[in-house]
Formats: sequence, structure tokens, C-alpha cells
Amino acid sequence: MSDTTSPELPDAAGEGPLSYAIFQLARAHRGHAAAMLRAMNLHPGQELLLMQLFDHDGLTQGELLERVGLDHSTVSKSLRRMQDAGLLIREPAAHDRRVMVVHLTDAGRALKEPIADMWRSLEEISVRDLTAEQIEAFIACARVIEKSVRDRGRRPPVE
Repeated sequence: MSDTTSPELPDAAGEGPLSYAIFQLARAHRGHAAAMLRAMNLHPGQELLLMQLFDHDGLTQGELLERVGLDHSTVSKSLRRMQDAGLLIREPAAHDRRVMVVHLTDAGRALKEPIADMWRSLEEISVRDLTAEQIEAFIACARVIEKSVRDRGRRPPVE
């Protein structure tokens, strides 16, 4: 099942064809998702924050950081933009004024179905040429690779 529209593997990536394929896949997928998000006046990553708040409104910024796995500056910038857009409010926690609690506004809550629709559409596009078995195998492999990459950052270097 060769696809001639895929870019040729550069020589420098010859020792990492799987990693290069992951990079190309992630870039294409993210690009399409970004276009869908722009139609909702959202930036990539903001939907991840909103999805967490749909399930658990009133999280602290720290809890959001942990749940989405993005860095502090990215989350802070995204939350500021989203607050400016009227999607959420941030207010100091009652127990500690330094801790910011994030709540959705009605406008933010109204994005729940459009975001679910976006993910549904992206999923349909992504799996349209795959069998159920291929989808299951891909998800399993992706999880193993993700864990391996995450765990590698925690292990001491091999001497």
C-alpha cells in the first residue's frame, strides 16, 4: 500500500524511518485539526484545555497543566487568550490567593458539541482507509511508543 504523495524519506532520517513517519503523521494531523479549530476561533491546544474543563470545571491552572501535559507558559498564554475571548474566567482560589481557578463561561460551555464534532470528523478522516483491527493495532503501538518516549526522559543515560 505505497503512497506516492508521502514525502521521500530524507537520507538524514534513514536511521529513524518510524520516527520520521510519526513526525509526518503528527504534522499532517495537527495541521488539519488546526484548520478545523480556526473555524471555531480557537488555537491548537485550546481545545484540550476546554475538554478538561468540560469534564471538570473549576480546575486550577496547575491541575490543567498536569492534565494536558503542556508547559506552563503555553497554558498561561492560552488561558489568557481564552479569557480575553470570553470563554473562561480565572479567579484566585479561596484557600490560596496565588492559585488561579479556571471556570468556563456560557460561551466556553457552548463549544462542547462543536469540539466533539471536530474530533469525530477528524477521527473519521483519520481511519477512513483502516480496518477495525488496524485501528486497534495502531492505538496499541502508539501507546507503547509514547510510553517508551516518556519513560526515556526519566531514565539515567546508559553508559
